[in-house]
Amino acid sequence: MVSKVISFDEVVKTSIETFRNTFGSEPDIAACAPGRVNLIGEHVDYNDGFVLPMALPMVTVIVGKKNYTASTCDVLTCFEGIREEKRAQFESTSIAKGAPKWLNYVKGVMFHFGQTVPGFNAVIHSNVPVGGGLSSSAALEVATITFLQQLTARKIEKDSDKALICQKAEHTFANMPCGIMDQLISVCGQKNRALLIDCRYLITELIPFETAGLAVLICNSNVKHELSSSEYPVRRKQCQQALELMGLKSYRDATEKNLDALKGAADEVLLRRARHVITEIKRTIAAAEALRANDFERMGKLMNESHKSLRDDFNVSCHELDILVEATMGAPGVLGTRMTGGGFGGCTVTLLSKSAVEDAVKEIDTIYSRKVGGKYRARFYLAEPSEGARLINLDHCWR
Repeated sequence: MVSKVISFDEVVKTSIETFRNTFGSEPDIAACAPGRVNLIGEHVDYNDGFVLPMALPMVTVIVGKKNYTASTCDVLTCFEGIREEKRAQFESTSIAKGAPKWLNYVKGVMFHFGQTVPGFNAVIHSNVPVGGGLSSSAALEVATITFLQQLTARKIEKDSDKALICQKAEHTFANMPCGIMDQLISVCGQKNRALLIDCRYLITELIPFETAGLAVLICNSNVKHELSSSEYPVRRKQCQQALELMGLKSYRDATEKNLDALKGAADEVLLRRARHVITEIKRTIAAAEALRANDFERMGKLMNESHKSLRDDFNVSCHELDILVEATMGAPGVLGTRMTGGGFGGCTVTLLSKSAVEDAVKEIDTIYSRKVGGKYRARFYLAEPSEGARLINLDHCWR
């Protein structure tokens, strides 16, 4: 069955109560930012391509206030998915990476914020699954910068500038050379809209994505991935090597004809990496056109083609993800499905008829459980395009 996550209201309420019980006062700032699911356009954001994500209803929340010390920051997370120390103190004037790892995302944003941050107390909570490829890290980074802006009264006008600060935090404090997609959709998401992102020029376009009669189903394989220590940096290097061998400066200038330069003269692996990037960029542009035209059958076919390319040319799928995709493609009412996120575990995203969700989930769950020998159990989430980062009104009934 479809899994239930902690509701937004419950996340906020728990955050406020934890702050009150921990620090003996009321928070006066609350901010949140969503995770994301990428509908299509995988491993092309760091290759100047186009991506088409949507913001999730699942968010990370930060509540807090200045503590009127010079620079001491006292931060607690009450998210159960964290296996490290859940509370830590550090000085905003001497920020350095360290344990616990989850706090490095907060520290990294503070380090690149461009303004001295006063001491504060804060509680962090989330209903974005960790390690599932739904950008729990970007949700934390973007929630942090939204909180810091309110704390310091600093205005950052351009959404892309906020996203770039958060991206730098991930590069330098989490050692993850990610593209800009996750942070930008977390900043810019809107209800009933996907976001077409031109990653070369950081231009965004909201694409209508009315899901009446349709559902977006996220299937978590529950195979965990740690991209910073996986093949992600290797893929990025391979893409750059292939680009140089084609004599180009950007994949946006590449066509399938340019792949001829990689035939025979280069490692066949580089040919496949480049082919994925070039064709995935084309698929993403076509997918945006399909959504504009409400051509969901075309959208589904493009999603299927994307998974095949990620599996065969980019080699970032895994046995469990392939089982999920295979099981999903045979389920009733399914238009298209693919792995989403960095790969090597995590989630698939599926477009299907809303009326078919219950039967589809039962069939997928049965097949997946049998074929992985009971080692993993999939979890299923329904999602719809949702709002991006925002402040939360603390005068609401959560008090």
